[in-house]
Amino acid sequence: MKHICVIGSGHVGLVTGACLAELGNIVICMDDDAARIDNLGKGIIPFYEPDLEAIVHRNMGERLSFTTDIEMAIKPSEIVFVCVGTPQKASGEADLTSIEAVAQRIAKAMNNYKVIVEKSTVPVKTGEWVRRTIKLNGPDNSRFDVVSNPEFLREGKAVYDFMHPDRIVIGAESEKAANIMKELYQPLKAPVLVTNIETAELIKHASNAFLALKVSYINAVANVCEKAGADVVKVAEGMGYDKRIGRQFLDAGVGYGGYCFPKDLAAFIKIAEELGYDFELLRAVRKINDSQQAQIVTKAKGMLWNLSGKTIGILGLSFKPNTDDIREAPSIYVIRQLQQEGAKIKAYDPRAMGNARVALTDVEYCPDPYEVARDSDALIIITEWDEFGTLDLAKVRRLMRQPVILDGRNMFDPAEMERLGFVYRGVGR
Repeated sequence: MKHICVIGSGHVGLVTGACLAELGNIVICMDDDAARIDNLGKGIIPFYEPDLEAIVHRNMGERLSFTTDIEMAIKPSEIVFVCVGTPQKASGEADLTSIEAVAQRIAKAMNNYKVIVEKSTVPVKTGEWVRRTIKLNGPDNSRFDVVSNPEFLREGKAVYDFMHPDRIVIGAESEKAANIMKELYQPLKAPVLVTNIETAELIKHASNAFLALKVSYINAVANVCEKAGADVVKVAEGMGYDKRIGRQFLDAGVGYGGYCFPKDLAAFIKIAEELGYDFELLRAVRKINDSQQAQIVTKAKGMLWNLSGKTIGILGLSFKPNTDDIREAPSIYVIRQLQQEGAKIKAYDPRAMGNARVALTDVEYCPDPYEVARDSDALIIITEWDEFGTLDLAKVRRLMRQPVILDGRNMFDPAEMERLGFVYRGVGR
């Protein structure tokens, strides 16, 4: 059992803190957002993540607590996780203002040896700056080590990913710090890779950029499939049997979104540029993804002729299933472009409509998919929620003004959709 402080109670911080408490540690989650901390103290989770609410409730009180007082959180802790945001600047680089501010505040609260852990996704060399900042702002006799311990949590599966990791990466500057971190994660019985800090920092960016590359690659293949009369779903299946390639992240569609992939890809391009390397491959990955979202609107025009005055139903608003996160979601771009063409928008999402209301205007939000279908000229599937795959399609067809479905996630079989009387189009099929 270790005493742990987690600074930042957003998605990464709260999942990290709750799961570490579940493993038997004493965890204090700290955040400057007083309203968020007050709600967490009442067991109210600020975002949707499967299984997280149960873990928080199970550990509150004895092992898991919440505070806005950073000194109270740091002083009794041996390990301090930094989980604050690193948003993207206009230039593409990560904004590390919050990291610096937290490092300064940690320095002022130092009272004994601490392991300061970078959990936020940060550019290479950030660890050096964190060490320097704490040294300059803390007591002369401050004893601490900095560790890079990147997270690999998928939204919608974050709790599972934390408790069943593929690997744990520990970038440490001392054997003592590495051993403390290995002991912390020992209950998970996962492979542990110990590196220097710079290597660990690069592993996260390299991993996310490669996954984004796979998504853009299969979308580029999908464009070739459409021109050749081939089926990208079967192409991906054939590729996926090759153990060197694997089937994951080979689903053609609207493209990737969310907070991590776009931000981390831009940051990695900028990191390489600052180191003197033009990462052209990743620029192409980003270009393909952007064009994939634009193609959805082009396809909608091709299926409906004119969009002005048409009612288009959108199924799925979150950037992926099992989350309410709409940051950089393809739905945002598609809806805004359809609106510019004069289309009326109806929409449904199982979890993300509350967040969508903040980001989008002039959208009619519906209680279920069938109300979206009612009197719509077309349906566009943006997010592959399981419930969309089990719709009563005969009922959907009866409700629609025109039986037109643009499937941005290839959820249905084209031949079956044609048999049911739909004008149907997927991606790369």
